[in-house]
Amino acid sequence: MDRRRRVPRTDAVLADSRLVEAGGRLGRSVVKAAVAAAQERARQGEIAPEEVADAAVTALPARAASLRPVVNATGVLIHTNLGRAPLSAAAVEAMTAAAGSADVEFDLATGARSRRGRGTLEALAGAVPVAQDVHVVNNNAAALVLVATALAAGREIVISRGELVEIGDGFRIPDLLASTGARLREVGTTNRTSVRDYADAVGPATGFVLKVHPSNFRIEGFTGSAEVPELTGLGVPVVVDIGSGLLAREPLLPAEPDAATMIEAGADLVTASGDKLLGGPQAGLLLGRCDLVERCRRHPLARALRVDKLTLAALEATLRGPVPPVRQALHADPAVLERRAAALAGRLAGAGIDASGVPSEAAVGGGGAPGVLLPSAAVSLPERFAVPLRTGDPPVVGRIEGAQLLLDLRAVPPERDDDVARAVLAAAEVVG
Repeated sequence: MDRRRRVPRTDAVLADSRLVEAGGRLGRSVVKAAVAAAQERARQGEIAPEEVADAAVTALPARAASLRPVVNATGVLIHTNLGRAPLSAAAVEAMTAAAGSADVEFDLATGARSRRGRGTLEALAGAVPVAQDVHVVNNNAAALVLVATALAAGREIVISRGELVEIGDGFRIPDLLASTGARLREVGTTNRTSVRDYADAVGPATGFVLKVHPSNFRIEGFTGSAEVPELTGLGVPVVVDIGSGLLAREPLLPAEPDAATMIEAGADLVTASGDKLLGGPQAGLLLGRCDLVERCRRHPLARALRVDKLTLAALEATLRGPVPPVRQALHADPAVLERRAAALAGRLAGAGIDASGVPSEAAVGGGGAPGVLLPSAAVSLPERFAVPLRTGDPPVVGRIEGAQLLLDLRAVPPERDDDVARAVLAAAEVVG
């Protein structure tokens, strides 16, 4: 008898109790696709017809979404390709609580409509008391687009040629700003721009002066730039894009600008990211003068750029809650990292794996603190471990240096060390 005729019907396989339960958790389409793949394997002779249900159950994903949680052992604390800042447990809990119906813009006491995300805005204002008002949009590029549209559409934005940066994936600040209908008035040179350059360009057509922190590169040597306090007397608003999301000074990163310092220095508006050094969800933060923030908030474009309830919940929990993982990683003790690497390497070496604890250097990432290296420690493995670790469960992503795979521990929470060890042991069975 043709074995293909023995392949069970789809409805019969779907009646398996394990697949019925999975359908309620993952969705019927996901389960049906796994069944169809298992049936095809049976038709091809790869598995026996009676093994179709078992194969379908084994092939089911852990969750309905295709995104997989990853152990970031690259040594880059804010890795854009890995989702930037990992959220704190408090932020995750807040998102879960807000996932159903929530009082996002409803006053439970009065039964009337209320200001959207009021708790989040109060938390942000409390974190930067020098800001007269605050607003939140869906990322920092959106914050800058909103400011440019609300304050300078059809007018000029004065900006230094040395700050016309590319922010990643081919997106450039000049293109972003020009898309709003504003005209760029470039001043100075790539390496030097003076206050006089700005003053000569400011006129009746000026919407604002923009300072952009060159967060993903450095210019050294014969350089010069005008600082915010020097620009405040030009008679137009001064907007500062600090990018990385520091709300207050960080002693470990003295050259990285923060929102509070920029406003105290005279900036009228500051824009920043929520998912970088702040350690929260993707968001664009606007802070500064109440009249300018209100103009941005009331602009029609603000509606298109507003954040959802999950972002509001996670951002508030980040601002009010415990120290987020990014900040913990930034302040990790190098001596502790060294001991963790030695212990992990010893455990792996005891299992016959060529592993050793080695010094390493980590970076902030996400465009923050360019050139700043953070002392760290890593587990060194043969390069051939890289692929099976990336494709394992959980995926562990390291970096290649000198034909060695380094698993840098600065961005790996200590409680994940056992997961890393198990992943390496599993990878060793693959590489032989």
